[in-house]
Amino acid sequence: MQGLAKEESEELNEIARELRCTSLRMIHRRQAGHPGGSLSAAEIMTVLYFKVMRIDPENPNWDERDRFLLSKGHASAMFYATLAKRGFFPEEELQKWGELDCHLQGHPDRLKTTGVDMNSGILGHGVPIGVGLCLAARHKRKDYRVFTLLGDGECQAGLVWEGANAAAKYALTNLVAIIDHNGVQLDGFVEEVMPIEPLAEKWRSFGWDVLEVDGHDVDQLYQAFLQCIEAQKKPTVIIARTIKGKGVSFMENKAYWHGVAPSTEELARALHELGEEF
Repeated sequence: MQGLAKEESEELNEIARELRCTSLRMIHRRQAGHPGGSLSAAEIMTVLYFKVMRIDPENPNWDERDRFLLSKGHASAMFYATLAKRGFFPEEELQKWGELDCHLQGHPDRLKTTGVDMNSGILGHGVPIGVGLCLAARHKRKDYRVFTLLGDGECQAGLVWEGANAAAKYALTNLVAIIDHNGVQLDGFVEEVMPIEPLAEKWRSFGWDVLEVDGHDVDQLYQAFLQCIEAQKKPTVIIARTIKGKGVSFMENKAYWHGVAPSTEELARALHELGEEF
């Protein structure tokens, strides 16, 4: 299985860096948002949108497109930054996030934002809704794939496992779940709030193929997605080991930064660490 060329890896890493900076600027400007889980998902979103998914920003409702469901809807800053960078709407519109009548909501709304396939905010819906979309694809004889991004704390929700059970029953090989396994949720470390390990074994016991990767390594992510696309018998989950607040030293592995906006001084420091100036 062919990996990424050096130039491709460098380009994807640069896009991920830019998306981190854009997300932080958005959250600072709005003085609301979720920096920790946005920063941890940068490489995942980059590889999906710039290398893997079959999409057309010029025709966002193309019926043959792959679908993406942001189950961890609080990471909307990263999602919007990605959609804008990919060309679904002008990047200038990101500056309006949080303003009245802005099409960018605090959590994604598919009726308001181009490129959004599922409303999210209440956790746990990505897998079961993905099941419905995959069954619809089968019924309509379509070959699109459905990718859904979950948080690890989200895997504490029973609804996730109801969806996982149904996906295995119907052998939905076109469903791919990605877990942003950064180990930290709103109230602290996941293993202290409500342990979820052994996570890989749990998904296998529900009838899924499981791949485990470094969620900040674009080549590992790309290889994992290629394996998912070749799946023949089962749905696949990618457990991506990540770091909450990745790239900003004072945010990394800190539950405090789950949903707190940085001050101007903190933003300047964060951007400097990410290679940009305020």
